[in-house]
Amino acid sequence: MRIVMKFGGTSVENGEKIRHVAELVRQYYIDGNELVAVTSALGGVTDGLLSTAKEVSKNGKVTQVKEFITDLSKKHYDAINVAIDDDTIRSECIEVIDSRVDELEKALIGICYLGELTNRSIDYISSYGERLAAPIVSGSIRSLGTLSKAFTGGEAGIVTDSNYGDAKPLEDSYSQVHEILCPLLKDYISVVTGFIAHDKQNIITTLGRGGSDFSASIIGASIGADEIWLWKEVHGILTTDPKIVPEASPIPQISYIEAMELSYFGAKVLHPRTIEPAIRHKIPVRVKNTFEPDFPGTLIVAEQQQTQDVVKAVTLINKVALINICGAGMVGTIGTAARVFSVLANAGVNIIMISQGSSEANMSLVINEDHLEAAVAAVRSEFTTNVVGDVAYDRDVCVIAVVGAGMDGIPGVAGKVFNSLGKASINIIMISQGSSQHNISFVVSSEEAIDAVRTLHKEFELEK
Repeated sequence: MRIVMKFGGTSVENGEKIRHVAELVRQYYIDGNELVAVTSALGGVTDGLLSTAKEVSKNGKVTQVKEFITDLSKKHYDAINVAIDDDTIRSECIEVIDSRVDELEKALIGICYLGELTNRSIDYISSYGERLAAPIVSGSIRSLGTLSKAFTGGEAGIVTDSNYGDAKPLEDSYSQVHEILCPLLKDYISVVTGFIAHDKQNIITTLGRGGSDFSASIIGASIGADEIWLWKEVHGILTTDPKIVPEASPIPQISYIEAMELSYFGAKVLHPRTIEPAIRHKIPVRVKNTFEPDFPGTLIVAEQQQTQDVVKAVTLINKVALINICGAGMVGTIGTAARVFSVLANAGVNIIMISQGSSEANMSLVINEDHLEAAVAAVRSEFTTNVVGDVAYDRDVCVIAVVGAGMDGIPGVAGKVFNSLGKASINIIMISQGSSQHNISFVVSSEEAIDAVRTLHKEFELEK
């Protein structure tokens, strides 16, 4: 098989775990598979890079930079000493790390003196987490006796637009990655930095939330992978958050559309955009546990699998707010909804859910809580006439989503959902269901959200 394996931060948190990853990847290679590994930064490094950059851009303390660089160097030296047991390879790796840490230190000191931090600078600084990790992972593989080369995303051929912080890959990426990595597949395990790439001017860019998974998906599509494996610290995609329901179980197989619904509605295992290249090229994606590799995990495929389990999972989104726009003047007034959506888009507000009654007298929206003030101000300023009578809001809410392709065309699922919640005395504030029937989503108060998830998880017998 030809497999792209992506390892998250918990999988390469330190030297011991990097060594485990190297042994894991090498074993699959020895078993006859062609592999490309995509690595995240060591545990906590990216957060440290970003917080330090933000702080020194304000306080200008070069001493803080020096202290951070000392700690960062030690963390990576410690990882090298544990992950690599060959003195020559260890020395080569330390040389690469020293060179990159020196570049990083100069950049951070520059930020101190400039007193500003642009999106382009943030991408450059945050890229060092992965750029420091990849040589160590590759070196660990080499120390086990298998050929390996380390690449940044840009060196591997991923080229993006210049939208720093959330860059989009250009179509040229697919042919370039193919040309660079495919010739190495037979003899080498290539290790590529996740999350980062570069634009046409060779300036470093990052791929945004879920960027390392996105990198793996781009590479998988580029080299014609049979599967893309996302190695995480969980057994796969679960029926719900195990912190809410300890009995939550892994889902053996789901469709792309179900995975995207789950990710959008709060499941943190993967981000919807990250598997778009895999969807386009119909490459199965498997989510596996790094530390229990024999467990099959969750396989994400193109086909919707109709099973006796009409519901696959129940998810929860918190940190949201509900806005209710109402007024008698909205009834029959053409363009009211368009004006609402337009003004919110201009204010940079993402709408999570929408519900409008047939009377047109009110419209309810769910948005991220962080956007609430901007959203309310934008709508109120847009409707200064008597079209809208009131713009009310509620921060104390959560969104629950019931997801499953098996719901499509099966009568009574919604009735079962709301009947069980009624019996549990849980009040529904707002309901939304798309015509695809892949999910039923609704809003409840924050204090009833966990009870709602547990009730539905039990009602649909998902604890297996």
